[in-house]
Amino acid sequence: MNGSVVITGGGTGGHLKVADAFIEEFNKRGIPVIFIGSSNGQDKQWFDKDKRLKATYFLDTKGVVNKNAFGKVTSLLNIISKTNYCLGLFSKYKVKTVISVGGFSAAAATFASIVKPGCKLYIHEQNSIMGTLNKVTSRFASEVFSSFEEKSKIKDYPVSNEFFDLGRIRNKVETIAFFGGSQGAVAINNFALNLAPKLKEMGINIIHQTGKNDFQRVKDEYVKLNINADVFDFSKDIPTKMAEADFAVSRAGASTLWELCANCLPTFFIPYKHAASDHQYYNAKDLKDKGLCFLEREGSLKEEEFFNAINGDIHDISKRLTSSINSNAVSLICNIIIQNNKK
Repeated sequence: MNGSVVITGGGTGGHLKVADAFIEEFNKRGIPVIFIGSSNGQDKQWFDKDKRLKATYFLDTKGVVNKNAFGKVTSLLNIISKTNYCLGLFSKYKVKTVISVGGFSAAAATFASIVKPGCKLYIHEQNSIMGTLNKVTSRFASEVFSSFEEKSKIKDYPVSNEFFDLGRIRNKVETIAFFGGSQGAVAINNFALNLAPKLKEMGINIIHQTGKNDFQRVKDEYVKLNINADVFDFSKDIPTKMAEADFAVSRAGASTLWELCANCLPTFFIPYKHAASDHQYYNAKDLKDKGLCFLEREGSLKEEEFFNAINGDIHDISKRLTSSINSNAVSLICNIIIQNNKK
């Protein structure tokens, strides 16, 4: 494969996890990778000074969605300027392949790939509802990969092998994990605290990711309840936390959802109600329609539904989750990209 591959996109952890999976795969194959992201968001935290990368560029770009008219015009002019800058980078590094993982960070390099002759664009869409940028640019892409789109050549999601390696079939519920994400989820935190006394009576252990802002309150509440829960605000060892659990309560961002599937962990999803286009609900609904999870809206949570879920056939769901996702998704996607570029 001639020239460097550009991986672009990010802003949030879900996009960046997929970017990381592509970077790792191309690095293993000895193909030079350049990451182009934004200085606004989490991109720099993830990939600044990453030794796997030939070069990194963090551009001062921002999203266009949810801005007033002046803000939209300013952002668009900025994207045009940064698109021209990316065209210069593409010439410098002989870039003929761009992979967008979505998010506002991807805009400039994605548009540059569309206008540069001989450059091919590939898109990975994480969610069941396509993001705004991907809707606009997907018609120009050589391939669009999605875990939810039936037409996608590869329907599996790029998930770290740790989640597969630590996966197991659950038979009964002895430990429950509550995952609100690194930013936390007050609704899940409150739901967990309401359930905790009954879970203690049942002899069920609790693992609880609270998020940074709500950590002390939740920890103090468990102390008041005299419950010895594993409470933390953030952890890089989420695969192990999942592996210890027999059941989970979680938001339904795509990366977390597929990590739970890879771990064969039956889950009660409570989608974030303000997610763009309600995509978290539809992510989880795709699984629920196949009988592979439980799903309730944040505003209509009922403890009875939760206890019905944990007292149900956990073994059957856990067993069927083993075939919900394969572990070699990123490898298969890269095979297609490399093969296409030989044509």
